[in-house]
Amino acid sequence: MEGGSKKAIIAAFFANLGIAIAKVIGFMFTGAASMLAEAIHSFADTFNQGLLILGGRMAKRERSKEHPFGYGRERYFWSFIVAMIIFSLGSLFAIYEGIDKLMNPHALNNHIWAIGILSIAIVLETFSLRTAVIESIKVKGDMTWWNFIRKSKVPELPVVLLEDIGALIGLVLALVGVGLAMITGDPAYDAIGSLSIGILLGIIAIILGIEMRSLLLGESASEETIRKLEKAINQHPDVCRLIHMRTEHIGPEELLVAVKVELSGEFDTGGVAKAINSLEESMRSQVKIKLTIYIEPDIFDGGACPVK
Repeated sequence: MEGGSKKAIIAAFFANLGIAIAKVIGFMFTGAASMLAEAIHSFADTFNQGLLILGGRMAKRERSKEHPFGYGRERYFWSFIVAMIIFSLGSLFAIYEGIDKLMNPHALNNHIWAIGILSIAIVLETFSLRTAVIESIKVKGDMTWWNFIRKSKVPELPVVLLEDIGALIGLVLALVGVGLAMITGDPAYDAIGSLSIGILLGIIAIILGIEMRSLLLGESASEETIRKLEKAINQHPDVCRLIHMRTEHIGPEELLVAVKVELSGEFDTGGVAKAINSLEESMRSQVKIKLTIYIEPDIFDGGACPVK
């Protein structure tokens, strides 16, 4: 796991743990449904950060006979599990609490406690989000934030970003719900706040689930990486033409590359091996991530070699 991802996860872990404890205390004093929904949400987020750390450690295991390409996809798997936890423990519980409080309303107590704790939680969550944003900026490049979430091959940063954004918006919704319940004396606003939190978390969980599923199934390299690899192949002196190339991420920082090329000139067996080894070195020099490369020399029947 990259240093930036780990830093963002650890910041989120401690922020969510502190927030969760504070929210439980707030619920004990107020009985607010939105406060309980937020407490469960924060405990789930804390657990999620632990799973992301676990996934990072498990991904570092050495290759084995059963897993010859390593365990890099562990990080995708545990990020997918995190999405499911957000949906089950976060979204569904908050919706249940909201419906229950709408059907069985009761007045809230000690509103000031709830408002104070939610305000502190907003400050802590903002710190966690700030850390995630700073670390994400270092790796997202020119991508928009939406494209970074959708196209990033590093799963932890998008997960933490969406978690923190959801948590921050959820805290604001809870604060509004408790505030309106205090001003109007109608506890339905608190229940509506809990329902809103549940719907928000459900949307975030679905987005994360779709993206992590795509990574688990296997995604190709980014367009930029593909262009660099194609350039390295086409400009190599021993290559006549690139016939085709297939890429697939077998981990956030490892790429499987299968290439079929036509070599220029005539080579004996030793010459072919030397040309392929040289081509592999050229490809690896163009990208920062680890490459597992398989190159097959072939003959293209579409005409003579293009002029370079």
